Order: sequence, then C-alpha cells, then structure tokens
Amino acid sequence: MLKRINAVLPELIWGILIYGIVIQLAGVWFVSDKLRYSSGLWIGIALAVGMAIHMAVVLNDAADIAAEEAARKRVIFQSTLRYAMVVILFFLVAYFKLGDLVTLFFGVMGLKAGAYLQPLTHKVILKLTGRSDASLSEKNNEDRR
Repeated sequence: MLKRINAVLPELIWGILIYGIVIQLAGVWFVSDKLRYSSGLWIGIALAVGMAIHMAVVLNDAADIAAEEAARKRVIFQSTLRYAMVVILFFLVAYFKLGDLVTLFFGVMGLKAGAYLQPLTHKVILKLTGRSDASLSEKNNEDRR
C-alpha cells in the first residue's frame, strides 16, 4: 500500500526504524531512566514515520490538483499543520512526562536520518529480494500506466 503512495516511502520508513534501533541500543545503557529514554525515542520515531507518510500523501494529492496555486496552498497548509502537531506532541510529552524530550527530538530527527539512509536501504532491499535497479524501474513504469 505504501508503494502506491510513493515508491521510496517503504525504504524511508525502514531507514527511520533502523535509525531508531541503533539509537536505542547505543544510548539505553548510559541513562538512569531507561523507560523515559525509550518511550521518548519511540514516540519520536512513530512521529517521524507518521510525518513521512503524511508528506508523501500530501505531495501525491498536490500532484493531482490541476490548479498550481491551489496545490501550493494545500502543501503550505498541510506542512504548517504537520509542524504544529510536532509542537503539540512535544508539549504533551513534557506535560504528562511520557518520555525524555531529548530522545523525542532524536526520534523525530529519524526522518532526516531515514532520508539519508534511503539509498543504502534501497540497495539492501534490492539485494535481499534478488532484484536489480533495472527490473525495479521497469516495474514502476508499468505500475504508472
């Protein structure tokens, strides 16, 4: 289903999750409050995955809108809404002490890390499935028709 929205979205999500696992394993041993460390991190990772899906859906919808000005307004509104949700979530986590805010921030930054890891996850997924870039691009061209 995610590939119908954007072909690289599953790879981006895998990169975010791999980043989350690495940060979890690297840091949990050095903090005293392991529960808040982990909950803050995974709330941030979940938010990063949600943001990635939301961005892909918004861009896909904007591409379908014929009027350029309407598409631009929609993208701007949805981007503002997405960042407002991040700020609200930070306040909720801080107010209810659901997790550590620093690791929450590191989790949200998983979106950036996932974007940088996407070429690597793409290559790994191709090797694991036994496909090549050429066969994948042909399949994507067929899906678009």
